[in-house]
Amino acid sequence: MSLLSVKNLRIELSTRAGVAPVIDDLSFDLAAGEAISFVGESGCGKSMTALGLMGLLPEGIGRIAGGSITFDGEELTTASEARLRAIRGNDISMIFQEPMTSLNPVYTVGEQIAEVLREHQRLSRRAAWNMAAELLDAVRIPNAARRVGVYPFQMSGGQRQRIMMARAYMVKPRMIVADEPVSMVDASLRASILDVMMKLRDEAGISFLYITHDLSTAYQIGDRILLFYQGTLAAEGNAVDVLSNPKHPYVQLLIDSVPKPDPTQRWEGEVTLPAEEELRTAASTGCRFVPRCPHATPACSVALPPLYPVGPNGHRASCVLHAEGALTPA
Repeated sequence: MSLLSVKNLRIELSTRAGVAPVIDDLSFDLAAGEAISFVGESGCGKSMTALGLMGLLPEGIGRIAGGSITFDGEELTTASEARLRAIRGNDISMIFQEPMTSLNPVYTVGEQIAEVLREHQRLSRRAAWNMAAELLDAVRIPNAARRVGVYPFQMSGGQRQRIMMARAYMVKPRMIVADEPVSMVDASLRASILDVMMKLRDEAGISFLYITHDLSTAYQIGDRILLFYQGTLAAEGNAVDVLSNPKHPYVQLLIDSVPKPDPTQRWEGEVTLPAEEELRTAASTGCRFVPRCPHATPACSVALPPLYPVGPNGHRASCVLHAEGALTPA
């Protein structure tokens, strides 16, 4: 049985213009010890999916309009707030994108970690403080025993992000949702943070949902990739298969846009996009990628294509070009 199972999930947001669907008919399963990368451009619904899974949609604005979310066989969409809080405190943790807005600037790092440990594990003050130091050491904060006494502003961006990882790990969760955990740090720190994540996955058996717009880190972390476009899944499957043999036109364009590390090969392509308003309103029916797709046909605008099998290891793509088992278009 899957640790997390999402079936036909639909999430809506209330806006001044009315109710807007941000996630439409999303289904996937996450096994224990598995890592899945959510990939897509800003606004495609990755983070909103994560908040929906955690029961943290903005109150009065976002809501789950349909579908099912089960964690270890328990339905979460109908769970009480008290039950969701208990699950977040014991089984599922989240790493947020911006550590400075998630860490209280007037409390030391150790105080913020120890407070949660005392609340959820009923530890004494001294035991919680000592465990806070052990957690900082586990995520490779240097001089951890001394760093527990410093304030967040006294630590680097990469160290603050690792503190967030320590806070997510401290209750020994079964699953961690990591929302763009390396987007705010430079390349030199990115590798060390990702290395900590892979260590937790491989050694502690923690399942990960890793949210990113970066294909390279998605490939590095994820056993599988779910590639989003405007609230729908464009493609999914084994990370190697999806990125090395792209079958959806959107994925193909993403791969082609990655610069080649060869100064002798100049990029001479030209990117043309339809108006933002057209992109935003084009897709109440049919494939969401129609306005940008070089292979669009009239059939693409009739209905949203299902995910067709296009390769081994569960590789599927939502494109009518594969409806009859056709090969990727040239």
